[in-house]
Amino acid sequence: MGKTMGRRVITIGRQYGSNGHEIAKKLSERLGIHYYDKELIKIAGEMQNITYEELLKVDEKRANPWRYPVEDDVQMSKQFRFEPMNDVLFYTQMEIIKDLARKEDCIIVGRCANDILKGCEGCRSVFIHAPFEKRVETIMQRASIDEREASLLIKKIDKQRRYYYNYFTDLRWEDMTQYDLCLNSGSISEEQILDVLAALYESIL
Repeated sequence: MGKTMGRRVITIGRQYGSNGHEIAKKLSERLGIHYYDKELIKIAGEMQNITYEELLKVDEKRANPWRYPVEDDVQMSKQFRFEPMNDVLFYTQMEIIKDLARKEDCIIVGRCANDILKGCEGCRSVFIHAPFEKRVETIMQRASIDEREASLLIKKIDKQRRYYYNYFTDLRWEDMTQYDLCLNSGSISEEQILDVLAALYESIL
């Protein structure tokens, strides 16, 4: 992809429970631009003629290297028999992300978007993180579960996202040096984060 995109794009990586999704949603409302999170799965499903529910199972997960994923009928179809559904979704979303960055100002959540759009002049990458205990409190409240369940869920989803990102990018998901801006949502208020990200967006020429 060329470096002169002509559109302003903010990519947001996030630890589970750091409220990255909510921040992306509110930032899109403030800026009047679209944000793409699970909407990318729907678009990919339409392109590949695969149901949203099937793709949701492998969203932001790498394929299991120890077994061949043949449990689902769609995986056994001639079109996808020799490619894990995880890979189908990733490479389809990659093309969607590149196309979106060419066509419109937007916010893209997760999906290795910072690496996919690396080198694009109009793209800024952000990583939202928070202390583990803060994230536990957030998930306990959000999912109405106890502290142990929240802790296990955070570790599970963070692990999935880490393996997915590291696998498809050959980089380290939580290596802060690869992002343009890293923000701690545990110590900076949501409103302050939105102010910073709005200013970042407006600063892109």
